[in-house]
Amino acid sequence: MNGVTRDPLDVPREECGVFGIYNHKEAARLAYLGLQQLQHRGQESAGIVTSDGNRFFAHVSMGLVADVFKPEALDRLKGRMAVGHVRYATAGSSSLANAQPIVVATARGPMAIGHNGNLTNAMTLRKKMESLGSIFQTSSDTEVILHLMAKSPAREIVTALKDALSQVTGAYSLVIQTTKSLYAVRDPWGVRPLHLGRLNGSLVVASETCAFDIIGAKLVREVKPGEIVAIDHRGARTVAQMPSPSKAHCVFEYVYFARPDSHIFGKSVYEVRREMGRQLAREAPAKADIVVAVPDSANVAAVGYADESGIPLEIGLIRSHYRGRTFIEPKQSIRDFGARMKYAAVVEALKGRRVVVIDDSIVRGTTSRKLIRMLRHSGAREIHLRISSPPIMGPCFYGIDTPQARELIATRMSVEKIRQYLNTDSLKYLSLEGMLKATGRNPKEFCTACFNTRYPIPVEDAGRVA
Repeated sequence: MNGVTRDPLDVPREECGVFGIYNHKEAARLAYLGLQQLQHRGQESAGIVTSDGNRFFAHVSMGLVADVFKPEALDRLKGRMAVGHVRYATAGSSSLANAQPIVVATARGPMAIGHNGNLTNAMTLRKKMESLGSIFQTSSDTEVILHLMAKSPAREIVTALKDALSQVTGAYSLVIQTTKSLYAVRDPWGVRPLHLGRLNGSLVVASETCAFDIIGAKLVREVKPGEIVAIDHRGARTVAQMPSPSKAHCVFEYVYFARPDSHIFGKSVYEVRREMGRQLAREAPAKADIVVAVPDSANVAAVGYADESGIPLEIGLIRSHYRGRTFIEPKQSIRDFGARMKYAAVVEALKGRRVVVIDDSIVRGTTSRKLIRMLRHSGAREIHLRISSPPIMGPCFYGIDTPQARELIATRMSVEKIRQYLNTDSLKYLSLEGMLKATGRNPKEFCTACFNTRYPIPVEDAGRVA
């Protein structure tokens, strides 16, 4: 077997995942399990804040969920209510100061907040407040929301939250905790997913429904775009509904980010992703012996491609799930060693065969080039690369860390030039229309800015605060 790893700069980076639970005697442990299921949405830091009705207990640290939360840490998180967060930095630097949930003391009592998304006017607001004397403790755009709430003259938290959110633009799915209540909030465009669930007498909030499955909770519904849901001893109820003129669900959640066992935006991720593969086979057929997925995010699209094309699906690439965050490099020079830790080719499946390789996207192209080189070295006779999304033409400003436009290979090269660079026998992408058709929903409900640079939400300062 020969191996290759993805260049960490050559994939869209995960954003964040949020979780909340109200009224459960093991709130901290269920939050831990929920965050484990959301780990794919952020691997830099993890945190849980609980409440016993009078005070907060917090544990937030850099690292993966399983590393951050040892049994003794969970034992210290008292109370029947918890909010949790996993983070990848899309705005603000990667540091413990920016890890979430963020806990602050306010005139309305202590508050903890977790945010998935990105504000597109955070820098402008931050500079304005700093000029008036505000002191920020982090470089995260999430703290901007807290400062705006603190400046609101309203005594009631929901009114203060509405005051704050009326001043921000961008994407946000929020979980907010006071000592006695939990709030779930979604931006008016509904860019990022957020769901409400029930576990017997407990209520649960999570970015994806896969976090409900692990604890046995049942999906109740999505939090609506622009909705503020309060969860307390009276149950879950809508306490505010901000105007929501149009939807802009992130279609890339279906392509890459969300787990295939989740339901988001009213659809099964598995079914949408498989239909993308089927549509790709209709638009871009290939004469080949086998279909091979680039694991894991392209697995389901490859199933769809194989179903539609009639070409058998084989496991030609293996992904290691056990590589740590660091590894010891050999002193001698090994070609692409830095690129040999995550993926490996199965020579017996590839040798002498014409291969259709399915991947979900190409960002810079460096990883794809190494993968193709590895497949050829393993004996593949022909390689036909098929991508289950259109070419990425612009950065995301709504909560996904993508390179600047000039770093994206599709902005610098034609499809034919990319094919030559990657050294494939053919290269074809799924069309924008085909991708949207595969969702089974109204195409006008989706943000497709990374594919066509049509940004549905104003981008004042790209949301970059540091």
